Order: sequence, then C-alpha cells, then structure tokens
Amino acid sequence: MTESKKYPKDVFISLPELLKKEHSARSLSFLSRKHKVNSVLSGKHASKLRGRGLEFEEVRNYVKGDDIRNIDWKVTARTQKTHTRVYTEEKEKPVLIVVDQSKSMFFGSQKRTKSVVAAELAAIAAFRTLKEGDRVGGIVFADNDFDVISPKRSRKNTVHFFEKIVQRNQELINSRPIEFEPALKKVIQRINNLVTHDFTVIIISDFIRYSPKLIKAIASISRHNDLILAKIADPLEYAIPNEKFVAGNLTNQIVINGKSQTINKAFQQGFTKDYNSFKNEMRKYHVPVFMVDTVQKLDDQLKEVFGKLQIAR
Repeated sequence: MTESKKYPKDVFISLPELLKKEHSARSLSFLSRKHKVNSVLSGKHASKLRGRGLEFEEVRNYVKGDDIRNIDWKVTARTQKTHTRVYTEEKEKPVLIVVDQSKSMFFGSQKRTKSVVAAELAAIAAFRTLKEGDRVGGIVFADNDFDVISPKRSRKNTVHFFEKIVQRNQELINSRPIEFEPALKKVIQRINNLVTHDFTVIIISDFIRYSPKLIKAIASISRHNDLILAKIADPLEYAIPNEKFVAGNLTNQIVINGKSQTINKAFQQGFTKDYNSFKNEMRKYHVPVFMVDTVQKLDDQLKEVFGKLQIAR
C-alpha cells in the first residue's frame, strides 16, 4: 500500500478519478451566453486569417462587395431588402494548462484539498479541448521541479499529462516548500517558449504567494494569447470557525478567538480585499480571473462561472 492510499481519496487524486472527468467536460458548456466567439475553454476563436471551416455568425443587410453566394434569399424575400449571411472562420486554438501542485495546495479544511480540485479542473479543461479537436498540453509545477507535456491532439498525450498530475499530487505528502518565486519564474519562461501566439493558457493555482513582479510576468503571457486564471480557495481561508482554536505552521503557533465578530469580520474582509485587488490588477491586462472552492461540487461551480465569464477583448 502506498502512503497516499492511507488517506481519503479527496486528499489525493488518482488517474481513474481524473478520467471520470470526461463526463463533466461533455455536459458543461464553456461558451459565453452572449458572445459565442468569447469561448473560454472550447478552443474556437474568431479569426480573419486562416481556418478549418466556416461558422455562421449573423444575417445583415447586403453591402456592396459582399459575396452574392452568401445572400439569404428567404430573409430577402420576407423583408424585401437584400440580406447576406455572415460567416467567421475558425482556427486552431491550442490550450496549455498550468497546474499548481506545490505545498500550499496541499490543504483542505472540509471536503477536498486544493490540489485535488486543481487536478480535476485541469482534467475537465483538457477533455473539453480534445472534444473540440484542438491540441492540449500542460505544465505541472511542484516545489522541487516541473513537468512539461507539449500540446498534441492526442488522448494518449492527455492521459500522460494526467499521470504527471497524479505523480506530483501524491508526492505532496513528503515534499517541502522551497523559494516559490524563482521556481515559478522558470515555469513562466518555459510557458513563453512553448506558446507562440493564439494559444489559450489556463493557470490553476491558489495564487497566495504571488508578488506584483511575478503577476506582471504572468500577465505578459496575455500579449499574444488568451490567459485565464483559476483560483482555488478553501473556506477556512476566508471564514474562520466560530470558536477558539490553535493555528500554526512549522515554526509558530497562535490561539485565535473565532467567536470574536471583529476578528471574524476582519479575516473575511482581508481575503475579499486581496482577491478583488488581484482581479483588478489582472483586469488591467484583460485577463479574467475566477474562483472555485474545495467544498461545493466543481461541476456546479463551473456552470455558474462560465454562465457569466467573458474574456475581455
């Protein structure tokens, strides 16, 4: 029996559990309700350049120079004005999924650890990309190293990505946190080497150890690509228990009186302020940020998120 099997499944992730997420990817819609081209995870992106096919967009009044082959004769007959059908081209939209499996993700107060939720979200995004026929790859970064799986239009490659996630996830029981910023800078460098332009890059993390300098480095990815940040949070990070308890790390301990409304309110306001500040900073770079927690069903949370989220253009 491996060490990870001594713990509940929601503490660690397994390959069979990630493969089950294919069903979630099929049943969820990642399309904006208002603008179909503003898909977040679907892989289709409106383009005037090259394409694999044409997608109907709208019917509008005929303008001199329009291709007469696209005239919509039914609408023209009904309105007595010439109308034409407008199409947009679809081009390949490779997806790179960056998954945080470092020590800060190895935490969960009620249901699952943040590292498990991050792995599940990565699997859903990967399966959705494959379903759309686009290439998908990933980077799994841990405290001591990171793994790179180049984007391919291949289920085998995607399973290999999942295997690396599972491996790094199960190593969390023995891993020790290192200096985070230099390690992540190497990951960002690798991302910039992998993606050229017109990629979708999804970074899944708790984003609790990110300096302003590091945030700018991450945002630089969005200059020629769509960048999406998924924050994983645990309820204990924004709502402390209504009782006295001891909290600590490897070196210090402190007694917290959770019954104090002042402390409770300050704790919650601190988290909200930090999160809003993070979102506002990323909004400057037109980078959307969304948050999911470790308690609610991931599928339900994603349905709510992607019913509202649109990529800023």
